[in-house]
Amino acid sequence: MQKLLYEVSCGACTVADALAELKHFPSEMLSCAHLDHHRRLRTGVPEVVYGENKTAGQIADILKKLLGFSPAVMATRVSQEKGEAVCLEIPGLVYHGEARMVTAKMEEPEPEANGGEGLIVVLTAGTSDIPVAEEAYVTLRCLGHAVEKLYDVGVAGIHRLLSRRDLLDKACVLIVVAGMEGALPSVVGGLVDKPIIAVPTSVGYGTGLGGIAALLGMLNSCAPGIAVVNIDNGFGAACMAASIGRQIRRQKGRS
Repeated sequence: MQKLLYEVSCGACTVADALAELKHFPSEMLSCAHLDHHRRLRTGVPEVVYGENKTAGQIADILKKLLGFSPAVMATRVSQEKGEAVCLEIPGLVYHGEARMVTAKMEEPEPEANGGEGLIVVLTAGTSDIPVAEEAYVTLRCLGHAVEKLYDVGVAGIHRLLSRRDLLDKACVLIVVAGMEGALPSVVGGLVDKPIIAVPTSVGYGTGLGGIAALLGMLNSCAPGIAVVNIDNGFGAACMAASIGRQIRRQKGRS
């Protein structure tokens, strides 16, 4: 949209041509979906494909259209079989196995300036929580945010977390992913003055109830100020962290 407006203003594009480009803006109807091309302008996050119950063909059809409006395309909850089929049909897309996501190729992020200003850190309590954390990590990378990982630093060996206080202090937002009793966000909440987004996972034995025990533990945290998203919702946590990061950058830009 910005590019098109600039081209019209400098005479590189006629008004008629611009109107033709905007024919399917802000929405476009496909046989399997009604696409919202205007979403990134409204919310800062483009429309993302939830691939759980879609076919590979449906995912590919939607992503082809979305690519015409933004290079930051994403599909979540995509099985390996469907992901590989989509990547074969659309050159340039990548399947991230642990995250179960299809995205465009992402460049390596530039080293963070100013001591890590704007950095988002994703932590997990255990290795089994990594798939949910990877969904958050890949989403943030695709949205253009600087992000680092700190995995397997749960309360059963709290010295692993304490040895990386430097990284926690550099972050502007922390996403903390944990299953079982879900204690790690409370511990992190007692160490830092940064926004914390807690993600309960379905990792755990019988009375974990598929992540409900971790969810309830996080909702009842004794550390104040912790936000909690749904079970296994790494994508939702990443979108919240990205929104906080955008606000921080805007405030710093005004000061």
